[in-house]
Amino acid sequence: MDFLSNKWIINLAFSLFFIGVSCNSVEKKIYIHLNYTFPCVRLLNATHQIGCQSSLSGDVGVLHMLESEDDLDWVLRSGPNPPYMVILDSSLFTRSVMIKLKNGTSRVAGVAVVAPNTNPADGFSPHTSCPNENSGVYTEKYDPALAHCNSMVWNPHGNGLSYEEFDFPIFSLKDDNDTQLIRQCFLDHNRPVNGSSPQYPLCAMQLLSYMSAVTNTATCMRRNSINFSITPEIVCDPLGDFNVWSSTRPLNNTAKGHKAGESVVIAAARLDSRSFFFDIAPGADSALSGFVTLLAAAHALRNLTEETHPNRTILYTFFQGETFDYIGSSRMVYDMENNQFAVDMDNVHSVLEIGQMGLHGDSKLWLHTDPVSRKNSSINDEVKNLINNLQTAATNLNITVQEPNSSQPLPPSSFQRFLRARPVPGVVIENHQSAYTNRYYQSMFDNGENLNISYPPNLTPEEQLESVTETAKALSEAATMVARALYLQAGGRETEQNNINAHPKIVTQMLYTFLVKSNNSWIQQLIPSDYTSHLNDRPTNFYIAVTQQPSEPTLLVQYLLINLTGSVVNVTKDDCQNQRENKDDKESKHLYDYRWVQGAAPPNSTERQSFCVRSSVRLSQAVSPAFTLEDYTSTNYSTWTESRWKDIKGRIFLVASHELEMLTLAIGVGVLLLSLILTYIISSKADMLFSSGREPTAATY
Repeated sequence: MDFLSNKWIINLAFSLFFIGVSCNSVEKKIYIHLNYTFPCVRLLNATHQIGCQSSLSGDVGVLHMLESEDDLDWVLRSGPNPPYMVILDSSLFTRSVMIKLKNGTSRVAGVAVVAPNTNPADGFSPHTSCPNENSGVYTEKYDPALAHCNSMVWNPHGNGLSYEEFDFPIFSLKDDNDTQLIRQCFLDHNRPVNGSSPQYPLCAMQLLSYMSAVTNTATCMRRNSINFSITPEIVCDPLGDFNVWSSTRPLNNTAKGHKAGESVVIAAARLDSRSFFFDIAPGADSALSGFVTLLAAAHALRNLTEETHPNRTILYTFFQGETFDYIGSSRMVYDMENNQFAVDMDNVHSVLEIGQMGLHGDSKLWLHTDPVSRKNSSINDEVKNLINNLQTAATNLNITVQEPNSSQPLPPSSFQRFLRARPVPGVVIENHQSAYTNRYYQSMFDNGENLNISYPPNLTPEEQLESVTETAKALSEAATMVARALYLQAGGRETEQNNINAHPKIVTQMLYTFLVKSNNSWIQQLIPSDYTSHLNDRPTNFYIAVTQQPSEPTLLVQYLLINLTGSVVNVTKDDCQNQRENKDDKESKHLYDYRWVQGAAPPNSTERQSFCVRSSVRLSQAVSPAFTLEDYTSTNYSTWTESRWKDIKGRIFLVASHELEMLTLAIGVGVLLLSLILTYIISSKADMLFSSGREPTAATY
């Protein structure tokens, strides 16, 4: 290859490089990418699909900010530049507005909802008014009068938006600089003046959230199994995670099934929540208040149950996926019935479930029971005994407990899945007598504000972590009552009650961890060093997601339970990580779980003092039995799946008029044709145009 050829290659390489740089620079000048976007995604079950999606390349529309419901006429009928990308304040994110936009799909490209910094005063719940209506115990067969929430509407604020299907993308935008930029772009370019149409260029938005799965779970799971290539494309995944459980007396987790002579009292709480938007599910009252209460109760019982084991074992269970037709609890019951869990249903003595515990300015809790199973005298006697233990435990505390009407059914609860298997004595503790007092159930507004959590101004993050709030004090009282009642229910002595007390400081640290940020100094001490990457500087998202690995809330609750109920053992790091007390120990791994955690760093030192914690904490699958049985049209088990997607993004830009776009295209085509003609002419006359005009010099040898 001669010098000229090398020169041409070098020039071509430089040209391609500068073209790439130039294209990137031009792209940045045209588009402004939005940083904090949270989409509504597609979910599927046995019968249909819900949620939202964009077209394959994303949907584009002219921005229009809806200032009142009256402005819908511009979007749906009179506006001259459809389709529109509608920007909503949260006050207009109502069922009425969204259904009107849904029915005007041809003129609506998408919706962006601006999340406010404070919760709406009137309440908002996109969940249904009868949560888990078809998956609990109250069916036509069990009791027709109680089926389908016939006797009680539990979630009166529920508008069902989360269970609608939308053919356009819907995103949530954080109320920050991006939102201000969108508002300004609309005011500068798109806002109609005195009823006249805005002039080009117009401000437009593109939202991309294309979903791979369609129709229902059976269809997407069938497509998952079609192998047209070495790496088949997966279009959906079952919703799932892991349940977290522990026991006051270690249970052999290797030997599954019935344990002779073992009687367990199940203390249960749910771990998950959801909202309309993926990745924003703070679940403060619907999930967090209950499982934090149970964690604090388990800690309050640690020392006493280690010293004197009651007659019965307390089994702490934290269920994942309860929002989606009781995934976690139905899986545990299924495993118990099929000898795939450490105990079986015959070992279950009774159930105490901790539900929504945010007191919202009240100090009263309600003890809900099942009126149907209580028709059995032996079940009724045990239920009365459990209620009596709860009332005794509440004595001398700043909290009162009462029973609702005896004919009232259970609220939506994990306990219903146990009753669906067989009659079991049980009580569900809630903060409501009838309908929910939580006005933001399963929404992005079920946050720290909903639990009245606030911190004095000018506190550092470390000071906030240690600041005991009024909410923490109230939940500590509830946790003390739960712990004392569990001890009595397990056969403990009533004289020991005053020695059982939950710690408000630990409760406030847990609330800060889940509602403010998990990446804090307290949690860092309680986890292994390689798990620090799972910690975040934002509130925890309690959406269950899919079954690939334990989620952030599952890992946090697992290690909180390990440290709050376990004990430090003096073993080496190698022995700890190999699940043994020493090299000759072959049995402990069947009874205990060993975890090497970071520990705290001493003052004036950066090196942490790590240690080993021994506990009975385990994880068990929280995936619906429908996927184990490959029964994707099941009516007995949850069949929820989540569609896969590739990109989620949003951006704004200015768009020219259709006439200008056509003119630009015509000029471009003209330039292309002219360049082709010139190229042909030059090529055909190349010998004449590029001849040297002189004879080459003779070579000498």
